Amino acid sequence: MCNPLALISAGASVVGGIQQKQAADRAAAAALAAGEFNATIIERDIDLLERQRGIINSNFLVGQERAAIAFERDVQGAARAGFGYAGFDMSAGTPIAVLRENAREFDYEQKAREFNNQIQNMQITDAQEEAELNAQLSRMEGGMAAASARAQGTSSMISGFGEAAQFGYEAGLFGEGK
Repeated sequence: MCNPLALISAGASVVGGIQQKQAADRAAAAALAAGEFNATIIERDIDLLERQRGIINSNFLVGQERAAIAFERDVQGAARAGFGYAGFDMSAGTPIAVLRENAREFDYEQKAREFNNQIQNMQITDAQEEAELNAQLSRMEGGMAAASARAQGTSSMISGFGEAAQFGYEAGLFGEGK
């Protein structure tokens, strides 16, 4: 005849293993959700960087335009006024050379600003790529933690069935026992 205590022990082992498996599955789902949540936050930074790029580029264009207006008005205008006031012929000689040199210097400054703007855009692109990789890494880490939790749960469930079988064997539930 079956020992009722052995039956209860075997049943408790099975139930305990199943409960541990269910808990591990919930932990796996939580790990996946956490990884996805973190990735979503990181990806939000990508959008913020794109907005920053738009602001930087808009400011650059406005700055270039304002610099051109200020150059013509303040630098070249002042040079023309100075030479004209001094009575120099504006169509040849030193006044033209000075205006051309001013223009070359202004062109250089504009190109330097453009280069700096391109560097800022490359830095933003690099930061976006880094954020994307961090988001992918977060998802991978969540998946790895989920797989580990599921494996642990499966191991607990198998262990519970093994303990139940051992109790059953020792109690003679499967024929001859101890």
